[in-house]
Amino acid sequence: MSGIQRTALVLAIIGAINWGLIGFFRFDLVAAIFGGQAAGFSRFIYAIVGLAGLYCISILFKPDEELERSPEPQR
Repeated sequence: MSGIQRTALVLAIIGAINWGLIGFFRFDLVAAIFGGQAAGFSRFIYAIVGLAGLYCISILFKPDEELERSPEPQR
């Protein structure tokens, strides 16, 4: 798995955790850290996480062989 794929997955996981906090506790961690939902940096974080989620869709449909970097050992 490449570095960009790992980064996209980490950002998607962060977004999922934030949505879980919103759903269970009505607490938006991104907004709390960066100054509210309307703050410019919060909107930037939301946009980056959204783009990462869209990129993860492409990872979902890649064959497993393409995701693995190390070849199988020869016998």
